[in-house]
Amino acid sequence: METRSSSNLPPVATEYNGIDRNAFIFGWTPQAELWNGRLAAIGFVAYLLWDLAGYSVLRDVLHLIGY
Repeated sequence: METRSSSNLPPVATEYNGIDRNAFIFGWTPQAELWNGRLAAIGFVAYLLWDLAGYSVLRDVLHLIGY
């Protein structure tokens, strides 16, 4: 397997702004959207595992407000 430095990336590894797609760049950039999606997926899976373990945020909130 060939390894490359981030300054020598193939054309498919760069986004519209010409920077590595996996770079953690702050602001409204294509990289930020990729990281947002990744972190959202991790959060969703974490909530599903939490719910399967018997802890339900939704059930607890409904119980607190009287439903």
